Amino acid sequence: MGKFYAIKKGRKPGIYTTWDEAKKQVSGYSGAVYKGFTSRSQADAFMKGTTVNNTAAKTKAPVRPVTPLQSSEITFYTDGGSRNHGNVAGDHVHADDKAAWAYLIELPDQQTVSDSGGEWGATNNRMEIMGLIKALMYLIEHQYNRKAILAVLDSQYVLNAIQKGWLAGWKRKNWHRAGNAPLKNAELWRQVDQLLPQFSQLQFEWTKGHAVNHGNVFVDELLNQTMDQMKKTAETPAQHSQPSQLNLFKN
Repeated sequence: MGKFYAIKKGRKPGIYTTWDEAKKQVSGYSGAVYKGFTSRSQADAFMKGTTVNNTAAKTKAPVRPVTPLQSSEITFYTDGGSRNHGNVAGDHVHADDKAAWAYLIELPDQQTVSDSGGEWGATNNRMEIMGLIKALMYLIEHQYNRKAILAVLDSQYVLNAIQKGWLAGWKRKNWHRAGNAPLKNAELWRQVDQLLPQFSQLQFEWTKGHAVNHGNVFVDELLNQTMDQMKKTAETPAQHSQPSQLNLFKN
């Protein structure tokens, strides 16, 4: 099956069928926006700002709030992303690749709080975990962790680790995978394991990424803004993310 690379923002926007050609348009280009797809219709839809259901494109639906699984007092959204120019899937990155995480927390009385941070040379998966960790830490620090909370994520990697018992299995194996294989992001999973028990009414829900969920769209845009603002210095080794100043505002 062929691959299609949609370059929405780059030296020459368009759809390319080889990564070598697509890479020329985004490598070293500040603020590049691009994504790989398995079908031409999906790539076309990405370029037009629409979504695809199976193989048929349709107009992007209005952004709508998520419907909680049960009554919740607080809902939060997290996301992570990277702009690597070595591997579209995000598994291998270079030291100067941009990556970022973001969260949005909807508190009682229509208050919302958001935050985002960047990291050089990090994978998409690492940033997905970081987004969750930062949101959980904020809730604990502000004593919201005993409230009924709904966490909405688009990362199956993070959700499966929590909901399918992978996290508990890795912990039993001393933070290794089956066969004693190294566990990627082990230090972050340790933090997640320490944070989750501090919540009494926390549930998780998956949402399709970058589609019609208002909170998911918000955090995706926020982390992309963070990556846009990251400046390359003479040396850009991988660094741990540092939280930016919290942005508290009213809806």
